Amino acid sequence: MKPPSLPSADIAEILTHIPHRYPFILIDRMEACEPGQWVRVTKNVSAQEWFFAGIPAERRVMPQLLVVEALAQSSGALCYYSGLMDRVAKPIIFFAGIDKCVFGRDVRPGDQLVLECKLVRAMRGVVKVTGRASVDGEMVVDLHLTAVIRDIHEAAMAMTETNAASRLAGAIARP
Repeated sequence: MKPPSLPSADIAEILTHIPHRYPFILIDRMEACEPGQWVRVTKNVSAQEWFFAGIPAERRVMPQLLVVEALAQSSGALCYYSGLMDRVAKPIIFFAGIDKCVFGRDVRPGDQLVLECKLVRAMRGVVKVTGRASVDGEMVVDLHLTAVIRDIHEAAMAMTETNAASRLAGAIARP
């Protein structure tokens, strides 16, 4: 049986499920989603975006790395709506890797960025996604993403242990 497609979700709904906030939330609306399969999200690029501050109007181009981040946020929404975050008590998702990244046209103020992500595989908290960003059907970015879903408390403990180990290694290495 095919899972039902979800209705669209506005920014207020999205913010209840992913940790990003202004100024670093780079998606505006989930247009469509088939849980466990794909998601389509939009970002309306305004001339008032924080990353355009101080740049002359004729030279304003959205940084490509922020388009990649918008795809990562879209994949986070896909993970949430697919129920992948339900398996962990207090989930947090980490952007873990990028492969086969190809850049196309520039994104300028007034463009609507369409972000489409397809779930390739999810196993043991590691999620593989293909993503494509486009404007008016023209490719902006095409890539493969890897994300990791962990419990926030376990992640904090692991970071604390890693920091303690690196401090100890640094202390040992000092003459």
